[in-house]
Amino acid sequence: MDVALSSPAVSEKRLNVFERYLTVWVGLCIVAGVLVGRAFPALVGTLRSWEFGEGSHINLPIAVLIWLMIVPMMMKVDFTALRNVGRRPQGLFVTLVVNWLVKPFSMALFAWLFFRFVFAAWMTPAEADQYIAGCIILAAAPCTAMVFVWSYLTDGDPAYTLVQVTVNDLIMLLLFAPIISLLVSGASSLTVPFAVLLYSVVAFIVIPLAAGTLIRIWLIGQHGRSWFERDFLPRFAPVTVVALLMTLVFIFAFQADNIVTKPWHVALIAVPILFQVYMNASLAYGLMRWVGVPYAVAAPGALIGASNFFELAVATAIALFGPESGAALATVVGVLVEVPVMLSVCHVCNRTRHWFAAEAVT
Repeated sequence: MDVALSSPAVSEKRLNVFERYLTVWVGLCIVAGVLVGRAFPALVGTLRSWEFGEGSHINLPIAVLIWLMIVPMMMKVDFTALRNVGRRPQGLFVTLVVNWLVKPFSMALFAWLFFRFVFAAWMTPAEADQYIAGCIILAAAPCTAMVFVWSYLTDGDPAYTLVQVTVNDLIMLLLFAPIISLLVSGASSLTVPFAVLLYSVVAFIVIPLAAGTLIRIWLIGQHGRSWFERDFLPRFAPVTVVALLMTLVFIFAFQADNIVTKPWHVALIAVPILFQVYMNASLAYGLMRWVGVPYAVAAPGALIGASNFFELAVATAIALFGPESGAALATVVGVLVEVPVMLSVCHVCNRTRHWFAAEAVT
């Protein structure tokens, strides 16, 4: 029996105010951070000097704020979802191939081409190295939290999205550090201090994941899953939002001189990021259609391949190269373009759902 193609009516879904206007908030944080950095250089210098250890580049205020962002995200990771890893293995396979065999390498290629050749006249080789490194770090971290929002907006299967996110987070524990070390060293003249990179993985992946998992298990055991997901997790939304915005203010305060003297670099950095986002989203979406998975699996799979875990990327760039570095600036540009770009990908997915068989995911 043939499965009919259809384009079902979809009720309009909306982001909350913060999610919808994330780019606006980031823009305001740029202004606030630059003003603080220029008006209070001594204060900013003092804050920049607060590190876990001399030369560690792990800035204490930013690290605390990033933990406040990442731990609530990790609470959403449900390892019991791994028992469903065999559901629609084609979709999971496509997601993993794009995320780990295509995305970081394509980003390294685009960043190298643009910063070494296309934009070479507008930046020094040292700046190009920093921007290449930041773009690679950004692409090596698949999205964790925001992908649930994108999946919701495209009517993705939430259970399957959870499987994809959980598997990617586990793989990230093993591949994040080696991929960054390999690609940054290969595409730039920078040497990545592998010990610092491993420390970043422990500080910003292992510890938050372990803390989030333990909190999740304990609270669900005490109060049940429904209370945890409907009552407890939403309470962290304001904390996460404030932590993200304060992190951006700190970073842009540290970056004030760079931004004031080279504001056009922000636009230049965005170009290779946009190229790789749209290429990987198209590749994943096309492969999903080719292998015959339903739309509810294909859409979030494409979105995972396009978006980034920018909180982790920002933290890693700061740990490796410092909060005032070009690499940190490049990861923050990823935050700046995230929402409008991903909303455009969601729009394309919603408009093309008729490309897929009207098949329900069970």
